[in-house]
Amino acid sequence: MWIKMDSEPSLETVNHALQALYNNPDVAGKEKASVWLGELQRSVFAWKISDQLLRINQSLESCYFAAQTMRTKIQYAFHELPANSHQSLRDSLLEHAGKINVDTPSVIVTQLSLALADLALQMASWKDPILDLVHRFGQSQQHLPFLLEVLTVLPEEVNSRSLRLGANRRQEITEELKKAAPMVLQLMDACVDTCASDPRAHAKVFRCLGSWYSIGVVPPELILNSKLMMAPFQVLVVRDCPSVLHEAATDCICSALYCAEDATKNIKLSEALYHGVLTLPNAYHISVADEDTDKSVNYCRIFTELAESFLEIIVQTPNQGLGDLRILELLLTCIGHHMYEVAEITFNFWYRLSEELYQQSRDELTEIFKPYVQRLIIALCRHCEIDVDHEGVPDDSDDFGEFRLRVSELIKDVVFIVGSSSCFTQMFENLRTQSPSTSWDVTESTLFIMTAVAKNILPEENEIMPQVVEAILSIPNTAHIAVRFTSLQLFGELCDWLEKHPDYLDPVLQFIISGLQEPRLATIAANSLQCISTTCRDHMTNHFQGLIQITKAMDTFNLSNEAALGLLKGTATILAQLPHDKVAEGLRELCSIQLNPLSKLMSEEINHPKQGSIHDPTVWLDRLAAIFRHTNPKTTNGQIHPCQQVIQEVWPTLSQACTKYQGDVRIIERCCRCIRFAIRCLGKSSASLLQPLVSQMISLYQVHQHSCFLYLGSILVDEYGTEPNFQEGLLQMLQAFCVPTFKILEEHNGLRNHPDTVDDLFRLCLREHLSLTYKVKW
Repeated sequence: MWIKMDSEPSLETVNHALQALYNNPDVAGKEKASVWLGELQRSVFAWKISDQLLRINQSLESCYFAAQTMRTKIQYAFHELPANSHQSLRDSLLEHAGKINVDTPSVIVTQLSLALADLALQMASWKDPILDLVHRFGQSQQHLPFLLEVLTVLPEEVNSRSLRLGANRRQEITEELKKAAPMVLQLMDACVDTCASDPRAHAKVFRCLGSWYSIGVVPPELILNSKLMMAPFQVLVVRDCPSVLHEAATDCICSALYCAEDATKNIKLSEALYHGVLTLPNAYHISVADEDTDKSVNYCRIFTELAESFLEIIVQTPNQGLGDLRILELLLTCIGHHMYEVAEITFNFWYRLSEELYQQSRDELTEIFKPYVQRLIIALCRHCEIDVDHEGVPDDSDDFGEFRLRVSELIKDVVFIVGSSSCFTQMFENLRTQSPSTSWDVTESTLFIMTAVAKNILPEENEIMPQVVEAILSIPNTAHIAVRFTSLQLFGELCDWLEKHPDYLDPVLQFIISGLQEPRLATIAANSLQCISTTCRDHMTNHFQGLIQITKAMDTFNLSNEAALGLLKGTATILAQLPHDKVAEGLRELCSIQLNPLSKLMSEEINHPKQGSIHDPTVWLDRLAAIFRHTNPKTTNGQIHPCQQVIQEVWPTLSQACTKYQGDVRIIERCCRCIRFAIRCLGKSSASLLQPLVSQMISLYQVHQHSCFLYLGSILVDEYGTEPNFQEGLLQMLQAFCVPTFKILEEHNGLRNHPDTVDDLFRLCLREHLSLTYKVKW
């Protein structure tokens, strides 16, 4: 057992703990050592201990722990040190850094570099720290890697949220960096030549330069006259450039392009970078030929960063100067890469371009970019082709599925540039010109792109859409399951068009019903049926009985619970459009499908069924809630609500469920939700339920303080609080709720432990207050 951290531990104890952490096979021993060392790092003793460990240099583990501890203390606990000890800390770190050699592990070098950088940023009394570091370490080839590491991390740490730097201090540091930039550039300029034969050292120079670019302190007039300006580009055109150097040069150029985003302020730098990037397309094509995807990704990052940096100029002055539209050609070239991961890098630019063009709202400007977006959509269609050997429906959960979803979102954003009808026509031509030998994946991807823009098609369109619908309806049941899946999805998205073209409803519904009977298509078919039922409800009344038959057979389909609820939502929406004398009959039939299995569960002795089991009543309660929520027939004053009689018939079962499952908060919440929508459905026509409902709620709440009863009470107040005949009873309900509620809230941490109760009680009291205010005015 390690001693408590109430006094400074000996180095022997610390080394023993480190030995246990890294070498002890006993897991419990490792855990204890880890906890103790963590406590040491948080203590004030860590400063001295880490300094001593670095001095004795006993092992790699102890030196890494010491360097990492020193960095962490400076980063998070610099305030622990009195100001008069800052200089000795700096001198100690510089001394440790002076011992670094080629054999020093990189992890230790990195931690010491970060420690020195964070100290320089926080130690305001250390004037010209960069000058000191360069003078101290810049003359030695041995210390040059360490110096470059410090000069790399120092600008990166300026905006670190972990450091307690105020705005004034950050501004002061930025000015110091600008002042030191010429000297640092001179150092890096010299290093480019000396490191040319060492890819890792060469990469360090580019990482350092990129770091200084990233905070905008590189003087354009100096960098333009330096070999550093073109050095990263010269590296990237070399076919066998090592990966570590290739990536560092790419990061450097991207940082420079980000720095030049406001091209009007940095026109010379922007022009130099632009011409530098134009030297890279051939190197990109070589990387594609060599199947070196990592390098292709790097080039694509540069082309995309160039396009994003010059976006404003490209839109304002297309094909003039830095608005050269060859930049878009570079992006389209990358989108043509066989791997979708490369194409995806460009997506943010196209989003931003669409936003810019939308804001400009100038037809002549949009026309200029239309051909590029058309080519973009065609290329994305190819990328969305599922592997021809795929056997099931499209999978949205894997990486490729998520990519297709991002493509869909992108196309929805940019499609206005080419016009939805034009895009739809273009895709339909792809379908129509396909030969019999065309593989199914091409058809499916085309339908997928059409699905993305279907919502934007004008409902009055009469030329292309009828042909599209006819073509989809002709797809046989023998077609690949993915083609049928996406076809069903497309019909759901075309619900607005179908609402204006009801002649196509019957064949489309038959197509969807056929999909319902295929287990792998049932959920998407149900979702599309819901969309059509909800949108085309005025034309769907003749199909109500057919939908009733579907809901009766719903559990024989392979439907997700969400899709089943959606199907009931669509059916209930249509029910509300029926004549009043038909509403009650339809609602009774729809509810009985759910009530029969629910009543059967009531007869069982299981009061706390496992979630998702066959004994769980929430499935049926949720379905009843969906029916009540979306059955909203229009009624006139004095007219008997067509749903009143049916809901009164349902009430005994709901009441029984509340009693049976009173101890299970999960089920009771579903019961209350179901009752809430029944009350909302009837409005003030639910008055006959008020007395038995309130009595039961009060009775159950005395035993089980489920906050959903308070919420349901607020619904009753909302509906009846302004009715003089009910106000006294609702006040008594509130008083009955208050006693047990205050009892649990007065417990230790009662308010914190019962946040839902607090919210629901507040809502109930507020609505009660408003109803009483109304009573006074009335």
